[in-house]
Amino acid sequence: MLNQSIKRRLAIARAVLKGRPRDPNRQSTGSLTRRMIGIATLWIGVLLIGGGFALDRVLSDAITRNFDSQLSYALTAMVASAEIGPDGEVRFNRPLGDQRFLEPYSGLYWQVSAPGHDPFRSRSLWDRALQQAADHAGAEDHVHDSKEFQGEDLRIIDREVRLPGSPAAWRFQVAANRDTLNDQIAILRRTLVRAFAILGMGLIVLAALQAVFGLLPLRTLRRAVAAVRSGEASRVDVHLPDEVAPLVEELNALLMHSETQAEEARRHAGNLAHALKTPLTVLMNEATSPTVDLPDIVVKATTTMRRQVDHHLARARAVGRRANTQARSEVWPSLKAVERAMGRMHRHVTVDLAGPQDAAIHVERQDLDEILGNLIENAAKYGQGRVFVTVVKDAGFVELQIEDDGPGIPADQRGNLFERGARLDTGKPGTGLGLAIVRDVIEIYGGTISLEESEDLGGLMVRVRLPAAV
Repeated sequence: MLNQSIKRRLAIARAVLKGRPRDPNRQSTGSLTRRMIGIATLWIGVLLIGGGFALDRVLSDAITRNFDSQLSYALTAMVASAEIGPDGEVRFNRPLGDQRFLEPYSGLYWQVSAPGHDPFRSRSLWDRALQQAADHAGAEDHVHDSKEFQGEDLRIIDREVRLPGSPAAWRFQVAANRDTLNDQIAILRRTLVRAFAILGMGLIVLAALQAVFGLLPLRTLRRAVAAVRSGEASRVDVHLPDEVAPLVEELNALLMHSETQAEEARRHAGNLAHALKTPLTVLMNEATSPTVDLPDIVVKATTTMRRQVDHHLARARAVGRRANTQARSEVWPSLKAVERAMGRMHRHVTVDLAGPQDAAIHVERQDLDEILGNLIENAAKYGQGRVFVTVVKDAGFVELQIEDDGPGIPADQRGNLFERGARLDTGKPGTGLGLAIVRDVIEIYGGTISLEESEDLGGLMVRVRLPAAV
């Protein structure tokens, strides 16, 4: 444990000295550059080895076929010049053209043999004779390798021929030392290995350069993000390729969203502090001065403070939930839940629902319940017993129309209802913050709210528009 702690501190110290502090607990899957180079190296190696092996086989076979064709040419020349002499033995009516047939142990040999006849051999064989393959007979050329001579590998081609004037089947054989063929194949393979090694190194270097320079924009992005984190810049303002540009746009949007949330949080905190300052001052003054109505003053001040706290907490919750861009709620289940709650709270009120039941909006379910609960409860509280809620889909929005059969509100007084603590009917219980909170939450989600006159029921109609979700 002590050694691990020392190593971790040394790693942190090295990172700090380099100007790049690093979290020692950060988990990494390895270098993307090394991964790309490693994959490219492995794939290049597989392709070059496979291609080199295939090319070696093709060229080696071509060299071998060329070597065999020379032997076949010499064998054909032997057959063409062979004839049967007066003594019944085979002889050549013209000498063969290759001088090596006359040089002892030159590596190029011929032999003609038949049952009951002495072998007719080239001078290059000297005191040796070629063996006859027992597994071959016929007029077709037969090519095979042999190690019948010590220290010398042979490539032999033979053919059976019946010469005019002779009842015997004569075996014509031409043999050559394989050293020449092996040397040619060895030279070919050395050339292939060197060429493919150079090609492989070049391709690996090219892959490394491609990985390093291809990922260079990510390093530029990293420096730009570090500049934002250190306060040197407020946005990632660098020109990057098309593949990375969308990431920069989303990152800048995230930074702007974070700044907006931070600014809203600061503003809420300031507003709350300002709103609580007056009630707290009143409490402090009343507490230090003798007064008979202190309990009433305390109740009034704490009620005001509670309204302000509820208001700002509702706004803070809505702002926090709005950060989730995947927020999605079904409208109909929320309406049914509020309808059941109103049935228990106001038994004399009938809530009618109409509209498509598959409508969905980009609002958290808790906020949607709070919006509908406030609006429908107001309609039930101030109406005469009927509430009508209509859901309408309209061009990317879902519109909610909440109507009641109450006395309605004059047009010149409707705007005042959205102010904090505003109440037109003080005879009913409430804090006067319901519509103000509803308006703030709706606006946070990008929606609108308006108050109009209900044409069907004659009371007030609240029209709410919220962004539709697919």
